[in-house]
Amino acid sequence: MNLIILKKIITGLFLLGFLSGCAQNSALLGPAYTLVTTGNIYNAGITYGGNDIITRTTGKSTVQNLKEALTPKEEDTAFEMLVKKNIKKTRKKLKLSNQ
Repeated sequence: MNLIILKKIITGLFLLGFLSGCAQNSALLGPAYTLVTTGNIYNAGITYGGNDIITRTTGKSTVQNLKEALTPKEEDTAFEMLVKKNIKKTRKKLKLSNQ
């Protein structure tokens, strides 16, 4: 049984390394995996269609959009500064109430 698990891990790592270079160009890979694992062609079609719409609308892939959203920005908007200030106040109140 341990041999089977080890084979799956090695195969997964090999495929991850092998396919990582073409991940940007293989937009059909995710929906194809969904189709194979679930057998639901509608879900796979919605996944592919959603990715295609995002790419056409923004000009970037889903991964690029996610990466951009997660990178910290140099300038905060007024709303972001207000939220950060309120978070700091709330943390101070919580620290005082815990003592």
